[in-house]
Amino acid sequence: MNEENITRVTLDEILAKRARGEKSKTDWTRVDAMTDEDIERAMRDDPDWKDLMDIDWSKAEIVIPQQKKAISIRLDEDIVDFFKASGKGYQTRINAVLRHFITEQKRSKG
Repeated sequence: MNEENITRVTLDEILAKRARGEKSKTDWTRVDAMTDEDIERAMRDDPDWKDLMDIDWSKAEIVIPQQKKAISIRLDEDIVDFFKASGKGYQTRINAVLRHFITEQKRSKG
């Protein structure tokens, strides 16, 4: 997605605009008139959706985040560097890798 075309607003900013009487710039009549086929066609024409259109969600699982427990852990420096290199949220990604490992261990033993 192109960052220069993204506008971010807070809920407070939206409420302030409504309080001033500003109307939405979205053409809701046009949106309401669109059929599912129209929406799918528009998505297929949108390059941002290119890799997301044909995902099979049939095996998707709802994951409710568990409460986290703060610990101190010693990891090899290259491991930490690898995860940090991909940006913010590296601890969450390390957690996801460990969770996947547990899932696979349980699957192979069950």
